[in-house]
Amino acid sequence: MPASGPEANTAPRPVWSIDPRTDERREQVGTEATPAAVDAAVLAAHAAWDTLADRGVRSAFLRSTADELERSREELVAVADAETALGAPRLNGELTRTCYQLRSFADTVDEGSFLDVIISHPDASATPPVPDLRRYKIPLGVVAVYSASNFPFAFSVAGGDTASAFAAGCPVVVKAHPDHPATSELTAAAVRRAAAEHAVPEGVLGLVHGFDAGVALIGHPLVAAAGFTGSVRGGRALFDAAAARPVPIPFHGELGSLNPVLVTPAAAAERPEEIGSGLAASMTMGTGQFCVKPGLVLVPEGAAGDELLKVLGQSLGEVGAGVMLDRRMRENFVTGVAERAQLPHVEAPVRPGPGPDAHTVGPGFLTAPAAVLAQDQSAHALLLEECFGPVTIVARYADPAEAQTLLARLPGNLTATLHVSGPEAAGAEGDPGLLARLTPLAGRVLVNAWPTGVAVAPAQHHGGPYPATTSTSTSVGTTAAERWLRPVTYQSTPDALLPPELRESNPLNLPRVVDGLRED
Repeated sequence: MPASGPEANTAPRPVWSIDPRTDERREQVGTEATPAAVDAAVLAAHAAWDTLADRGVRSAFLRSTADELERSREELVAVADAETALGAPRLNGELTRTCYQLRSFADTVDEGSFLDVIISHPDASATPPVPDLRRYKIPLGVVAVYSASNFPFAFSVAGGDTASAFAAGCPVVVKAHPDHPATSELTAAAVRRAAAEHAVPEGVLGLVHGFDAGVALIGHPLVAAAGFTGSVRGGRALFDAAAARPVPIPFHGELGSLNPVLVTPAAAAERPEEIGSGLAASMTMGTGQFCVKPGLVLVPEGAAGDELLKVLGQSLGEVGAGVMLDRRMRENFVTGVAERAQLPHVEAPVRPGPGPDAHTVGPGFLTAPAAVLAQDQSAHALLLEECFGPVTIVARYADPAEAQTLLARLPGNLTATLHVSGPEAAGAEGDPGLLARLTPLAGRVLVNAWPTGVAVAPAQHHGGPYPATTSTSTSVGTTAAERWLRPVTYQSTPDALLPPELRESNPLNLPRVVDGLRED
């Protein structure tokens, strides 16, 4: 949709790479995409779609992308660290995870189960009679991907949304995150080098910068679906825009999550040191900038809970101040903590907030009675909203009923965690229904573990009830490719006219279900 009118003559705004350690500009990466540039990127991606039809090409492309990223590791990590301050050890681990994810999707493409081939042969004795029916899944088309701020590799240009879209057979246009534009450009270049190795046009991956470009992208008529990782406000705006299009499209957004943790009295008494130190490590990982950071922890009143919080405070005292991803996030964190700390009944045993210099923040936690949070009071509703950064809210509860009343107030989450004692874990003591009552809150339920760290595995689910995500799908794990596929059934179709995936002889040797029985 080429630009027209007065705005067409406005010079594109520059895109700068910023060092969050100093808030200074590093370099100009390029310019924000104009409507014409967004249109060109989507058209190029759409033109490249057919080259992904061959599963062999797709899987080879995914593996080559991982290889190219690894060959560029030193430069990618150095630039990402300069733009995010996440540190080389963390970024090296994230890049390794990203490459593993790409190769896992390549294996998924080769294996073929994701196509979900189902065949029902004719059955005249059924009521009503069953004709010959053959079902599988096909790619939707161009996918718009909105990069996350906190994972410049794993949830960005070559991250899970892009990798799963490629695996499904869909080209991608990425809206780069402004916190790491130079990293995004380097990553895109690596992906395009991999594409060239397999005669896939470089347009298979488009990259655009700028807020307005993101808005234009979700409205482009050739964009068939979108994936987003970010804030509730931004994600909901794009979700609404996707639904308001003349032809609405699927929008798979990860928006916000408290990730509640419930510590039983028996668990607090059995291992206060382990739980207190583990919580400190989890809530400060990546300077508290993980989407699965435990943001609300229910701890029993009494001596055992007091001891747990004592350990938590001591452990946080050993964690140094950290740099957040950008100045806006740092200011929002400091403001958000201050607003929460001044509420009635809220205490700050370890006060989080500004660090020793203007570019850092210090970790801490706030406490409040669970009975107060469980009340339907708007004044304390803020404590039940995600606060991005190294802070958690500890709700002290007097009895299990009080804890359950508070949990019932919570919105949807990515994770919910239960810490129990040894006898409770064995089913010998405690409330056997606790886990079942936590399950409706989240897409991943943990026991005696911490939610930070999302393994890339077939059984993984990274999603949850709204506002954690806007769909029931996962964005991590090989089933994430299902977001970019739709089913289609062929009825009474001659074998010679069928796609190879559905032919009777199974020439592609795909796993399939035939007349209710699985064939592998």
